[in-house]
Amino acid sequence: MHRKELDPESSAAAAFGERIRRHRDEHGWTQEELGKRMGCSGTHISAVETGRRPPTRRFAERADRVFGTGDRLERQSRAVRHTAVLEGFPEYVTHEMRAAEVRLYEVGIIPGILQTAEYASALTVRTVERGAITSEQGDERMSLIKERQAALLRTPPPLVFVVLDESCLRVPVGSPEVMDAQLARLIEFAALPNTVLQVAPFAMGDRRSIRLPLYILTTQSRSLVSYAESAHRGQLERETSSVVPILTAYHQLQAEALSQAASVAMINQLRKGTP
Repeated sequence: MHRKELDPESSAAAAFGERIRRHRDEHGWTQEELGKRMGCSGTHISAVETGRRPPTRRFAERADRVFGTGDRLERQSRAVRHTAVLEGFPEYVTHEMRAAEVRLYEVGIIPGILQTAEYASALTVRTVERGAITSEQGDERMSLIKERQAALLRTPPPLVFVVLDESCLRVPVGSPEVMDAQLARLIEFAALPNTVLQVAPFAMGDRRSIRLPLYILTTQSRSLVSYAESAHRGQLERETSSVVPILTAYHQLQAEALSQAASVAMINQLRKGTP
C-alpha cells in the first residue's frame, strides 16, 4: 500500500496531519480503526493526515480524547484554522489565554484585546476591501479577537501591561464615533486593578527601545514566551535566554513612556479634540 510521505515543515495543516499519523502509528491503528474511535471515516482521517482537509475544532478535540493528549491537538489545530493571521500567532494566543502576565507593545492600531467590536469591525472591513484577506478570513479574525478578550476575563485575571505608540491613538479607524468609543475603552481598561496602560509619545524619538509590535508572556510556571511581528512575518520565541533581552527592552520602553496618569490625560485630550 502506497504511504504518502508528509513534510510537516510545508504548512500548518501538514504539521497537524503528521502529528495525527504519528499518534496513530504509536497505537498501531489503521485509519479506519482511528476513524471508528473518532466517529468519522478512514477516508476523513486520510484527508486530514495528508493536509487535504483542515481539522475542525471538533475533530481535534476528539483526537485529543482518543489519544489522551490533553488539549495539545486542539491548540495546534488553531494554526490551521486561523489562516488570516501571521505564522506563530495562533500558538501565541494559546499561551496568552493561560498566561499569568501579558505585556504588549503596539504601533499604528489598538491591539486586539482592547478593540471595541465597532473598531475591530471597521478595521476588518477595510482590510477585506483592500483584498488583503477574504470576508471569511475577516470573520475568522473577529472570532479570534472575541476569544482573546473573553480569556482575559478569567479568574484570577492576568496582569496586563500595555504600551501604545502614540500613532495607535491618532490613526483614525472607522467614524469619529467609533474612535471616541475606542478611546473611552482604553480609559476603562486603565482603571482596572490588574492593568497598566502607557503611551509612548512621538516625542520619545530615538529613545524608544522597541519599534515593532511585540508581545511578551509570563506563564503560570514563570517561563517566558515572546511574539514579534514585521509586515509579513510573525516569530514566536520560547527560549528564555532569547526572551530575556526582549523583556529588558520592554522595561526600558516602559521607563521612557508616559506614566499611566499622563497617558490617560493624553487620551482624554484627544477625545476633546485637543492636539
